[in-house]
Amino acid sequence: MKVFRLDDLEAERAANDGAYLQFLRERNMSVGLYALDAGSHDPQKPHLQDEVYFVVSGRASVSVGLETTEVARGSVVYVPAGVSHKFHHISEDLRVLVVFSPPEG
Repeated sequence: MKVFRLDDLEAERAANDGAYLQFLRERNMSVGLYALDAGSHDPQKPHLQDEVYFVVSGRASVSVGLETTEVARGSVVYVPAGVSHKFHHISEDLRVLVVFSPPEG
C-alpha cells in the first residue's frame, strides 16, 4: 500500500519550485499534483496519454478541445490523449490531482 497526504505533497512540490509533482508511477498510470496560482498562465500542451483531473481546491475555467467549463473543488475532468487543453481565468489558487494512463513520459 502507498499512502499520500495532500499537505505533504504540496510542501514537496513547493520545495522543488515546480508547478507539477509526480508522486506515483506504476506500470499503467502515473499520478501527480499540479498547482497554478490565481492569475497565472497554464503552459500545457497536448499529452500522448489520457488524463483525468480531480480539482482538490481553487477555481478556474478549463478548455478541452472546443469545450470550456468552470471547475472548482470536487470537479473531475477527462482529457483524451492528443487533445488541446488549458486551465485559464484562474480566480483562486488551483490544486489538481492528475492521473495519466499510461504513465506520463
